[in-house]
Amino acid sequence: MDSRYLETFIMVAECGSIAEAARRLNLTPAALAQRLRALEADLGQPLVVRSGRTVQPTEAGLAILDHARKLVAGTRDLRAIAGRGVPSGQLRLGATATAMTGILPGVVADLSEKYPEIEYFVQPGSSVDLYHRLIEEHLDAAILVKPNFSLPKSVEWLAMKHEPLVLLTPEINAGDDLADLVSTSQFIRYDRNQWGGQIVDNYLRARGLHVREWLELDALDAIAAMVNRGLGFSIVPDWCAPWPEGLRITKTLLTRGEVRQTGVLWRRSGARLAAVNAFVGACRRVVDQSA
Repeated sequence: MDSRYLETFIMVAECGSIAEAARRLNLTPAALAQRLRALEADLGQPLVVRSGRTVQPTEAGLAILDHARKLVAGTRDLRAIAGRGVPSGQLRLGATATAMTGILPGVVADLSEKYPEIEYFVQPGSSVDLYHRLIEEHLDAAILVKPNFSLPKSVEWLAMKHEPLVLLTPEINAGDDLADLVSTSQFIRYDRNQWGGQIVDNYLRARGLHVREWLELDALDAIAAMVNRGLGFSIVPDWCAPWPEGLRITKTLLTRGEVRQTGVLWRRSGARLAAVNAFVGACRRVVDQSA
């Protein structure tokens, strides 16, 4: 039995969608469906069924799901163990949206050149979600925003970017004082469920600023696009490039504010530790090059 077919079934069960699972596995929906049919033929049971617009595991699918996860994880571990300390096997990574475009490509390019035996699975998501997936051992490492609480001893942290808060305004409001904007313009808030959004909220509270809140979004590039259209102003961390092209906005550094840290969080132990350490080493080289 091909472990990739089991991985396909697991991803469909987690996503509830053939199209989304195919996107995450870098397959066409037709190729993914073919894998599922082959696995079902091998096991002699239907594993998924359509339920409205979603795809759900059948009773047989639910019965094998946990075992499938263990088998896939065991296969990855075997590849890493067989490497005898040489970074190899599948590295399970997580990255936020801004890290996915601004940090991860350079790190993976560096790592791939040195260790071509490493394979990659990358899970996009919010810092909160990625942190929990890492702690639950679904990921080996993640590039995310540093949590605002003490980290457990099972993980380590390396800061890669220090992102101060900036005021975003449409060009027409360039030079306007923050206090004036608060009283005259709508505020587009960075989602308070995100650790970076909590930093912004702390900044406003510490200064007694009562904004006229209009939108609360968890996508920084979407916030910048809203400001660009003159729909309000915002305060966000100065995230690493690239920013959306063609923005006609003014970005003003806010002093004496809390700084958001973006970096890599990884597990201290595991069968893929050699590959994890190689990944962290590539992250350190990115930090050194930007210093």
